Amino acid sequence: MAQQIVGIVGLGIMGSAMSFNLGRAGFPVVGYDVAPRRSAEHKRSGGVAVKSPREVARRANIIVTSLPSANALSEVAADLAQSGGRGTIVIETSTLPIPVKEAARDALARRGVVLLDCPLSGTGAQARVKDLVIYASGDRAAYRKAVPVLQGFTRANYYVGPFGAGSKMKFVANLLVAIHNVAAAEAMVLGMKAGLDPALVLKVVSDGAGSSRMLQVRGPMMVKGDYSEATMKNEVWQKDMTIIGDFARKIDCPTPLFAASAPIYNAAMAMGLGTEDTGAVCAVLEQMAGRPRRKVRRARR
Repeated sequence: MAQQIVGIVGLGIMGSAMSFNLGRAGFPVVGYDVAPRRSAEHKRSGGVAVKSPREVARRANIIVTSLPSANALSEVAADLAQSGGRGTIVIETSTLPIPVKEAARDALARRGVVLLDCPLSGTGAQARVKDLVIYASGDRAAYRKAVPVLQGFTRANYYVGPFGAGSKMKFVANLLVAIHNVAAAEAMVLGMKAGLDPALVLKVVSDGAGSSRMLQVRGPMMVKGDYSEATMKNEVWQKDMTIIGDFARKIDCPTPLFAASAPIYNAAMAMGLGTEDTGAVCAVLEQMAGRPRRKVRRARR
């Protein structure tokens, strides 16, 4: 029997990594991105590049979307609704406000297409090595059909409940990422200002009770002071921070540590580090500590 063809709309840092791993898992992957360069890279990596989301929907009945904005999801959902066959499943992995995803779900449902809310936990670097966790929510029968595809680009997948529960779980996870990332940077700067070798700080602290996944993932960048190889750009992270903050306020939930971390990310943007990895909050704290090591290398555009 022929292998399931998988479609991907959005071939950025996360989408290209998912496509790469799906290909390694044996799935033929049909991909589209608004940027021709990304489509060309997808083709060079062994995928099939097409010219529109509609063409993706004509070729694949399980489609993964990885999109940067609410407008992008609305436009892609409209295209997929026009060409997707009844029973097509869309695995929506972006971090976006729940009402935006609900609107896309409803638009697709009118054409018999099922949208699952399935945000990802992990950085771009983790995505490349298939070290992602996915929080799946929505129609359970559609989720079961999609599991083999999910297993192609994640190390673990969890069904967490009705549509929208996946996004809620992602907001919880990203709240911790925001705090742990700044905490890791704060600890590294304390060590450096105390005269400790940052590489030694990372090695020793990562092996003890004070470790965190963010220290392990972004600590090497902080040791080097080089954030140019962005796995999550500060300018994109601002969108996630806003969504989490808005959601917490909507349900009247206090988030004091998350709120305390936000100005550090804002300062990174003010320093011109929007295209750098979010690990660049370490550079912000170095400046505040009066011990900047060197001018931060700018990301390649």
